[in-house]
Amino acid sequence: MAGASDAVSEFDTAIPNAARMYDYWLGGKDNFAADRDAAERSAHAVPQLPWLARENRRFLGRAVRCCASAGVTQFLDIGTGLPTMNSVHQVAERVTASPHVVYVDNDPVVVSHARALLSTPRTVAVHGDLTRPDELLSDPDVRAVIDFSKPVAILLVAVLHFVPDEADPVGCVAKLRDAMAPGSHLVISHVELSPGQVVGARPATGTARELGEARRGMPPARARTRGEVGAFFGDMTLLDPGLTDVWAWRPEDDSVTTASDFMTVIGGVARKD
Repeated sequence: MAGASDAVSEFDTAIPNAARMYDYWLGGKDNFAADRDAAERSAHAVPQLPWLARENRRFLGRAVRCCASAGVTQFLDIGTGLPTMNSVHQVAERVTASPHVVYVDNDPVVVSHARALLSTPRTVAVHGDLTRPDELLSDPDVRAVIDFSKPVAILLVAVLHFVPDEADPVGCVAKLRDAMAPGSHLVISHVELSPGQVVGARPATGTARELGEARRGMPPARARTRGEVGAFFGDMTLLDPGLTDVWAWRPEDDSVTTASDFMTVIGGVARKD
């Protein structure tokens, strides 16, 4: 699989990047002016976006604790994004001793940061892509950390909506599910738009058009229905409370909800029996 080091010099700081926008909304510092501008313009269109980003991150933490509490000690985080507080191995370590974690991203800058900040004897960051699951599953660095004959948690948190239908995300996720041993868990979160916001790929409301303008130059995101997102779990068993708004998935406190009438982020965790 291609290394990240040679590609780092190729990225253009003038083009906004979803991972760096997310980092900005989470209060991180690994972002550039173009990212901050796009993030601010996006939040002008949908003011709840920074809150949704934070709630998605909190969902990730609760999902990791759920998996670790079920006895899972291996985690494959695909589309990990830039390192921030409470990364997967840090959360898992509070529940289970010596978790093994692989961080995967197709952005070489993200991988470079992850290698610098997250690498430990039991963690590794690799340059890989959800749309090439065979390469990812056979990568020697992944195999050095993850034993797929034992339960693993595969995390697809806020990544699938960046995968277009023509890349066959359903088939890609199915290959990942097939590689998972019984007792494994699949964690997914995904953007869901309210009805009528888009028609196909075309924005149908002023908010949708404004958000599209803010994201100009970036790869398009693919909003999917709750049924389409649920299909990614295949025949795995969804854990309670099923597929729901990320802030409503096993909340640990009574945090203030600032839901949007334009979009939400839904998430769920399923077990392979």
